[in-house]
Amino acid sequence: MSILVVAEHDNASLKTSTRTTITAALQLGDDVQVLVAGWQAEAVAAEAAAIVGVRKVLVAEAPHLAAPTAESLEPLLCGIARTCSHMLFPATSFGKNVAPRVAARLDVAQVSDVVAVHGPATFDRLMYAGSIVATVQCDEPVRIVTVRTTTFEATRNGDGRAPVERIDASAENPDATVIARESASHEHPDLLSARVVVAGGRGLASKDQFAALLAPLAERLDAALGASRAAVDEGYAPGDCQVGQTGKIVAPELYIAVGVSGAVQHLAGMKGSKVIVAINKDPEAPIFSVADYGLVGDLFAVVPELSGKLA
Repeated sequence: MSILVVAEHDNASLKTSTRTTITAALQLGDDVQVLVAGWQAEAVAAEAAAIVGVRKVLVAEAPHLAAPTAESLEPLLCGIARTCSHMLFPATSFGKNVAPRVAARLDVAQVSDVVAVHGPATFDRLMYAGSIVATVQCDEPVRIVTVRTTTFEATRNGDGRAPVERIDASAENPDATVIARESASHEHPDLLSARVVVAGGRGLASKDQFAALLAPLAERLDAALGASRAAVDEGYAPGDCQVGQTGKIVAPELYIAVGVSGAVQHLAGMKGSKVIVAINKDPEAPIFSVADYGLVGDLFAVVPELSGKLA
């Protein structure tokens, strides 16, 4: 029985989340296969085939899979499930959308947000906004698993070339059609893959000050811009910048939190960062409990000075 990784991609290249999910899959066994469901995604299939440890790449192409949905992928995945012992998804918006529908159709329990693999049926997963790590056992005939991508290293390409096999795509679901798809464009690096993240909170007080203070610092550090939920709710930053339990989970090499108090749901999204720097005027702010370096001070004076020193 194979271990199937459902690839997240944009029909041009694999997302880093897929590579980290493959790392988790390789800890379950050596028969790891990758499913590329999309349209005109030959480059994605070739990239997947070059990854160390991948035994086979399955390719399902159809126009309606150019922007795959849970409804369009579910029949395809349920058909493949009978040949799999495990089906792994990245715990991103893509995986969180598709995996539960597949698990429900197969009538099996899903194991979500896995951070460690102890064996074919035993996993560590996060609970209560990451404050508890639970070790769980799953004895389902097919184990549907979503992987916390920030806890696994991304796989690398090797000299080998896995075979690529084309399979029939599922029929289009008439009840769910993608009308339009919009991708937010930013001048800064992508939040999920950036080595450095500069995040702002409600302490920045306005949308204009959020941009005026953080954009120069992010530019100096070639960093992505993030935001707390409070900052997003106040309209200081767009929703796709939100870091936290209900936003994006990041683990950059350097995370700079500016005016972020450090609510539990925000910490759940960034406390895996390698180095955390906090700038806040409140010495009792919870963010300091996870920070490697903390500066208590007026961010409106500190941040411009820091940006100037880096110029």
